[in-house]
Amino acid sequence: MSADSPARELRIGTRTSPMALAQTAHVAQLLHRLDPALRIETVPVQTEADLWHGDLSGTGGKGLFVKAIDARLQSGEIDLALHCLKDVPGDVPLREGLVVAAHLERADVRDALVVPEHATARGLDDLPSGARVGTASVRRRAQLLRARPDLRIVPVRGAVGTRLELLDGKREDTGPGLDALVLAAAGLHRLGLDHRMRQVFETDAMLPAVGAGVLSLECRRQDTAVAALLEQLNHEPTLTEATAERVMLQGLRGHCNSPIAGYCVTGPDGRLSLRGMVFSPDGAAFAQVHLRSDPPHDPAALGAHAATELLTQGARALIDTGTPL
Repeated sequence: MSADSPARELRIGTRTSPMALAQTAHVAQLLHRLDPALRIETVPVQTEADLWHGDLSGTGGKGLFVKAIDARLQSGEIDLALHCLKDVPGDVPLREGLVVAAHLERADVRDALVVPEHATARGLDDLPSGARVGTASVRRRAQLLRARPDLRIVPVRGAVGTRLELLDGKREDTGPGLDALVLAAAGLHRLGLDHRMRQVFETDAMLPAVGAGVLSLECRRQDTAVAALLEQLNHEPTLTEATAERVMLQGLRGHCNSPIAGYCVTGPDGRLSLRGMVFSPDGAAFAQVHLRSDPPHDPAALGAHAATELLTQGARALIDTGTPL
């Protein structure tokens, strides 16, 4: 496909999990609406992080999910890379020759509590003292312990279906049982598992990850036809809000294993409202900021200001001394 001709075939690189494949199917549907004649091939990529069963901080963090797919995009094996923006490191530059062509309209940013199939607990407050709650996210861990210091946080990774089987006691390789999991509400919805959510945490109770709910689409800079097609899917408010969050993350030199949360929304008056938090692993210590933009509502300036305020409050020490799960 030449740079100046309409895109008629696209190879989309994606992870092999059911969630990633569902997200890819969603993007393919959006592209077909733009160009019904477009031929789309899904190219599953099993990354090093997918094969690693231990703590991701010991093998490069969530950025490995991005690295493997971007390498194939850079080499020309695929034409489009699909990423969850929350998995894209804030301290690693984009590979040479690649460009983010679009951010899709943001999905639900909230986290959800899931309990075993026949459990009666309706929310976090109903869990017994010392309950075992599964999550591999340092951000979720800190905020759970901030709300319930008695909880025992258990590192749990893998596909959503695998985690639910573990929670429901349907896996033979399980150890002590879990009382709950915390998962992304958007992911559960994407997989048709809304019924498993017992409590959806509002953002003032559990601040989301930077870039939560956002799918970003990358292509090669030289593929102008592909870039032009993808740009039609870009959602400008999402791009603006994600920019504020990402600039804050970059200012903090945060990576995927940093206990950082951030969420930006646009008010009816056009003002951007950005909240940011950095935690100690147990949630006992934290820095926080809540800023609003003034005209011309520059998201990058707002994000940079938020990072500076957090660093003034000691965020650097919290990030550097934080221990992974």
